Amino acid sequence: TDAVMNKCDTLHEGFLNNPKQCSFDFSTLLCKGPGNNDSNACLTPAQLKAVDMFYGGLKNKKGEVIFAGQTLGNPLTPQRSSQTVNVIDTVRIWAFQNANYDWHDWDLDRNMPIIDQKIGFVDATDPDLKKFKAHGGKLLLYAGWADTTITPVNTVEYYDSVVKKMGANETKDFTRLFMVPGMAHCRGGDGPDTFDTIGTLEKWREQGQTPQTIAATNRNSGLSRPLCAYPQYAKYKG
Repeated sequence: TDAVMNKCDTLHEGFLNNPKQCSFDFSTLLCKGPGNNDSNACLTPAQLKAVDMFYGGLKNKKGEVIFAGQTLGNPLTPQRSSQTVNVIDTVRIWAFQNANYDWHDWDLDRNMPIIDQKIGFVDATDPDLKKFKAHGGKLLLYAGWADTTITPVNTVEYYDSVVKKMGANETKDFTRLFMVPGMAHCRGGDGPDTFDTIGTLEKWREQGQTPQTIAATNRNSGLSRPLCAYPQYAKYKG
C-alpha cells in the first residue's frame, strides 16, 4: 500500500482521487535472494499471489472473475471481526444452514452454484433495465473508492454492463454512477463522504435536472470536492 500511495497519491491526501488512473506492478516487490524472504520490505511468491488475487479478483477454474478485486490504494488487511462474521455467515448460515460449517472446506467451483441458488441477491447482476426505464425510473448509483468492505469495482462493473446492454446514450438518460474518492463503505473515510443523493434524485426525476456533478464535503476535515458522473472525475488544476 505504501508503494502504491507513494507513486499515485500525487495530492498527498492519504487516498487516491481516481484509482483507475493508477497502475502498479507488484512483481517489483518480489523478494530477491534467500535472505530477503522474511522481510517486510518485500513479498514472497506466496504473498505476491495473495496480493494479485486481492487486486485482480477471485476467479474460478475457468478463469472467470467471480468477485472483482479491490482498487489500488485500499490495503490488504484482516477485516474487523464483525465483518468477518457477516462474510462467513453468509455461507455458513444463509447458504448451508449449518452452524458447524468449516470455511476451510470452501471450494469456489463446487459451492458457488449453491450460493447463487440459496441467496439469489448475491448474483443480482442483470443489466437489462428496459422495464425500469420504461416505467420512468431513474437510477443513481454511488460507491466509495476506499470501500474495503465490498469492492467498489463491483459497482463500476455493473454500470459498465448496463451501458453495454442498453447503450451509452440510453443509459445516460436514466442511470448515473458517482464514484467518491476516499469514501469508505457508504460513508466515512478521509474523502468527501457527505452529499445529497435524495435531493439530486428528486430534481432529476421530478424536475428533469440530469445530474452532471454533485457537491460533496467531509464534515470532519472541511474537504470539499465535486463528484462527477462516471467515467468523468474531478481533477485538481493546481
